[in-house]
Amino acid sequence: MDLGLKGKTALVCASTGGLGEATARALALEGAHVVVTGRRGELARAIAAELPGATAVEADLLAPGGVESLVSAAGEVDILVLNGPGPRPGSAAAMSGEDLTAAVDALVRPHIKLVSLLLPGMRARGWGRILAIGSSGVVAPLPNLALSNLGRSALAGYLKTLAAEVAADGVTVNMLLPGRIATDRVAQLDTVAAERDGRSVAEVEAASRAAIPAGRYGRPDEFGQVAAFLCAEPASYVTGTALRCDGGLVRTL
Repeated sequence: MDLGLKGKTALVCASTGGLGEATARALALEGAHVVVTGRRGELARAIAAELPGATAVEADLLAPGGVESLVSAAGEVDILVLNGPGPRPGSAAAMSGEDLTAAVDALVRPHIKLVSLLLPGMRARGWGRILAIGSSGVVAPLPNLALSNLGRSALAGYLKTLAAEVAADGVTVNMLLPGRIATDRVAQLDTVAAERDGRSVAEVEAASRAAIPAGRYGRPDEFGQVAAFLCAEPASYVTGTALRCDGGLVRTL
């Protein structure tokens, strides 16, 4: 299938590792010009050097002016992939006002700012893709990840509202929700769970695999390929949707 991405420019946030990197690689392999970005500038440049037609921009979206600097460096963007590091694990009962502010500042504010700066160009050109990398916690809140559940769900509400407003302009807005994908973030969460519960990491991983109908953790490249499709021309009638890539982990349709 020709995804129609040749000549399109994709800005993939937090693409120096994990699901962001997997998405950047999938888009580049389909012919998109990818802007690899993250706080680790040297790593962004190394990844971009491996991808055809890619460029690297060092950026911290939480720093003053960080979003504006990234948008200026990226230029005209057709595809915006929203992504960022997850907040620390923790319970809802232990959440403080400062925690709430930090979650919103990391998972909501910079993403809305990016959309506000790049959406006008997409609408003017009559084509655009906005895809947020979320979490299955948007559909089924995850234990001990209260901040992530809250921040990502808030972003989901914004994006669902936005999708209806811009659909007629040729711009789609979707979320892709990972389950247990084998990334450094999931490894970190498994380690935290093992320490909290007094189990080994191997035991935590085995219990997680047992809860997944597919019987395994997903591969980052599997996730990246689904993300690339949602950013592609054949997905032009898919908008306002949260699609799970979780091996059947969440037991609802």
